[in-house]
Amino acid sequence: MLHVIDEVFRLFDAKGDLNYGEDVTQRQHAVQCAALAQRDGFGPQMIAAALLHDIGHLLTELAEDAAEHGIDDVHEDVGERWLKRYFPDQVTEPIRLHVAAKRYLCAVEPEYRAKLTEASDRSLMLQGGPMSEQEIAEFEALPHSEAAVQLRRYDDEGKDTTLAETPIEQFRAALEQSITG
Repeated sequence: MLHVIDEVFRLFDAKGDLNYGEDVTQRQHAVQCAALAQRDGFGPQMIAAALLHDIGHLLTELAEDAAEHGIDDVHEDVGERWLKRYFPDQVTEPIRLHVAAKRYLCAVEPEYRAKLTEASDRSLMLQGGPMSEQEIAEFEALPHSEAAVQLRRYDDEGKDTTLAETPIEQFRAALEQSITG
């Protein structure tokens, strides 16, 4: 099972320098999100989810500017499907739900949307826009919705262009501790 961790690092080596419309690269964003989860005292599964939440962008063959062309790459589903063969729901479900969490936060926290980056706001509309009342209730009833909201907040915060780049390898242990089986 540990071979998947090597594959994750190969993906980041091959495509981690893409920026998907943000000012940071995929690698920088992943590392910053994982570091935020670590800073807040979360265990290896949330750290792994934070590190891997956008891996679907690296797995798709779409251009990094797909959203600018009106294409939703459904990276949350692509990543979850690929990861669930190796990782438990505590890792994969927040990943699958982190886009829904953005839609949720836009609906329940009026000030939240104003804080989104231009790229996140653009993709929000491709992803369905803010949730309806029914969607809010359905989302809140999901077992991993709170973790998804926390992951979403790291997703928003992990875009700091002033931070020195940290090696992604520092999170290998969190990935190893999170693997199923």
